[in-house]
Amino acid sequence: MNRKLFSFYLVLVLAAALVLPAGIVTNAKADASNSSEAALKYWAKDSPVAASIVEYVEDVTDRASSNFIPLEDRIAVFDLDGTIIGELCPSYFVAMMFIHRVLYDDTYKAPDDMKEFALALKEGIYKGKLPKDSDIKHAKFAGEAYAGMTPEELKDYVTKFMDSETEGFTNLTWREAFYKPMISLVEYLDANDFQCYIVSGSDRTICRAIIKDRLPIPENRVIGSSYTMVASGQGDTDGIEYDYSKDDTVILSKDLIINTVKMNKVSAIALEIGKVPVLAFGNSSGDVSMAQYVVNNDRYESRAYMVLCDDTVREHGDTDKANSLKKTCLERGFMPVSMRDDFGTIYGDDVEAVPYDDHKELKDAG
Repeated sequence: MNRKLFSFYLVLVLAAALVLPAGIVTNAKADASNSSEAALKYWAKDSPVAASIVEYVEDVTDRASSNFIPLEDRIAVFDLDGTIIGELCPSYFVAMMFIHRVLYDDTYKAPDDMKEFALALKEGIYKGKLPKDSDIKHAKFAGEAYAGMTPEELKDYVTKFMDSETEGFTNLTWREAFYKPMISLVEYLDANDFQCYIVSGSDRTICRAIIKDRLPIPENRVIGSSYTMVASGQGDTDGIEYDYSKDDTVILSKDLIINTVKMNKVSAIALEIGKVPVLAFGNSSGDVSMAQYVVNNDRYESRAYMVLCDDTVREHGDTDKANSLKKTCLERGFMPVSMRDDFGTIYGDDVEAVPYDDHKELKDAG
């Protein structure tokens, strides 16, 4: 499908989504390709988004098509929080693990200023109003909270925390808090020889541990916010003057290198991948730059999809936020993905969203 036809199709889908109430099925939906149901498990049977993804993949992997994309250029980039895993449980994984580390982990003694921020962050999450400059402060304190760990020790810490229960849901641990339709999408693209990358604002090492054994994405295809790493015996010596010894190990330092949100996602992709991807999947304003970078690809047919948090029954959705992002999609030529209408299930039919104040306090995962 060429860009003009895709843009026309996008306008039709958005127009229908804006005027039709939930539950109304259009003829366009009813006529969606049956192949999308088979290829993308857990998506709604009548999802026009699932049909468009299958149509795109079948087109660009067909050597006879004018839109054929060679294997080496089939690159898809995915945000993580809110795109593949839940970010309303009740907040980002990295935020909830940081709160646990500082306030509930008996093996770690946090300084007073870090505790003060963690308490303010927790209160802000539940009240829906985060403290001022929370992103900057969280990045600073998170670096300090895990400094001195080896990368493997941090991954082990993440793995243990993933066994803890989420808040705001029944029968759901962090290990299970993946959007099932998005997992099937990554698996489908991988089966069609797409190189799938994670490009997240969350810590890269933490992201690597989160997706291990859940997604067919190797660690070297994970891009995220990064902190410096040093030798255990290096001290304050600059790395250009220090030689790694036989007794050294690599440990995390507290200094942030890059926070991969907004334009920083584009910079990281250009630096680490070296090619413009052909598919992008995100869910927030922090992903708009990455999505625009992908649809600007003038070499291949390319698309960007945005997951809308519009499900207020199976998820703690935010209609205002979803409508705002849908408007951005219409303006920029991105395809909106309705969690309410396009996802046949989110976490599984045995998971129920419940009010946060009816759910038990975050437990010590250790």
